[in-house]
Amino acid sequence: MGTILLVIIVVGLFWGVGSYNHLVSLVQRSKEAASDIEVQQKRRYDLIPNLVETVKGYATHEQGTLTKVIEARTAAMAQGGGMAEQAKAQNMITDALKSVFALSEAYPDLKANQNFLSLQAELTDTEDKIQAARRFYNGNVRDLNTSVLAFPGNIIANMFHFEKMEFFDLPDNDASTQPVAVKF
Repeated sequence: MGTILLVIIVVGLFWGVGSYNHLVSLVQRSKEAASDIEVQQKRRYDLIPNLVETVKGYATHEQGTLTKVIEARTAAMAQGGGMAEQAKAQNMITDALKSVFALSEAYPDLKANQNFLSLQAELTDTEDKIQAARRFYNGNVRDLNTSVLAFPGNIIANMFHFEKMEFFDLPDNDASTQPVAVKF
């Protein structure tokens, strides 16, 4: 009887240590994924001033559009809140950049400028990397949240105060979630 009790205690101890280490691993992977998002956003922040300077030379009458881009960049860089606030700030940049790229249609010389085309390609590549980083982050957060909530792992999570993390979700009223209107 004593041996069986000892085996149960040892198995329980190993399970507890394994569950704890698994949760620690999930938290660290989620933090790393959040850092990946920040790295790509910083890359975008660094490209924006070059884009604005390039466009400024061609689209002198579009100062308001360029000002919106700079304001959105400044607001996003200052944003330090949760993932929902960051998503909102990042979407402001995306919308502002779309309006800058739309300017190229009105200014053929700008559209043909090699520097503008290069910056546009780099920003498009960066946007793709940001989206991939967000998906990677959300996958890690999903795994962590599932482990924190599911039995019997939630016992260890509650004992050691592991908490769910926030997903990187787009706001419901974001323009990128609305259907595109096509008019002929």
